[in-house]
Amino acid sequence: MASSPYTDLDRPPLAARALQRALVTPGGMWRRVDVVAETGSTNADVAQAARDGSGEGLVVVAEQQVAGRGRRDRQWVSPARAGLTVSVLLRPGAADPDQGWAAAPQRTWGWLPLLAGVALREAVQRIAEVDAALKWPNDLLVMGPDGVQGKAAGILAEVAGDAVVVGVGLNVSTRAEELPVTNGLPATSLRVAGSKTTDRDPLLRALLRGLARWYGGWRETGGDAELCGLLGAYRRGCATIGRDVRVLLPDGGELGGAATTVDAEGQLVVRTADGSERRVSAGDVVHVR
Repeated sequence: MASSPYTDLDRPPLAARALQRALVTPGGMWRRVDVVAETGSTNADVAQAARDGSGEGLVVVAEQQVAGRGRRDRQWVSPARAGLTVSVLLRPGAADPDQGWAAAPQRTWGWLPLLAGVALREAVQRIAEVDAALKWPNDLLVMGPDGVQGKAAGILAEVAGDAVVVGVGLNVSTRAEELPVTNGLPATSLRVAGSKTTDRDPLLRALLRGLARWYGGWRETGGDAELCGLLGAYRRGCATIGRDVRVLLPDGGELGGAATTVDAEGQLVVRTADGSERRVSAGDVVHVR
């Protein structure tokens, strides 16, 4: 017998109809919000929907994800209803005459996970009242009085044909004893960080509204992150800038140095020991200090 969604009163289920009414509005970006009790991966579900021809604006939220993936195929799992696990379908390469949007060049699509990070940070700081920062390119960090407290969320963007699927996994009410053991930065949750609320509904609404707002501005400027203000917002919220880092590159190599900025293409700029600058478009970053 399936367990009742009300067995843990601290973790009520999301109200799918209320979310649909609030987020799917005339002229708005979101076209459909599906809340599922359990799935393997919301990113995989949305990628399949993209291949099947679904339009931009599909949102899939899972109360529990059992086969989620992060970067480098790391597993992302959470107790049922303890977090937000959500993926959205974007089609940045398609013009949208109704919105007055031209197609965004594919070279600009790398900004989409960073854009989601900016929206997520804003939602967490405003709704949960938790100090948060971004670790380039795809993590949300909880900040404490002595610096980084831990990683509370990850973002994964994947190209599916001419679509981009952006997934967010945020630990909300996860208790300390439920957090996974990690080899690097410790995992945390909004609850552990002292969040003012662990109600996922307002967090999800704020995230999706913020994502729609930033995405709309980005599309209006043809994917120009600087012109729409996204570059400045990302730099202000990025904890990687100004840190000594080690970057684990996709080809197995490693780059060390000082992270000086994020450039207009969304790349991390690293100044190496010999004074030269390297631009990195993908990789796992370790904050050395």
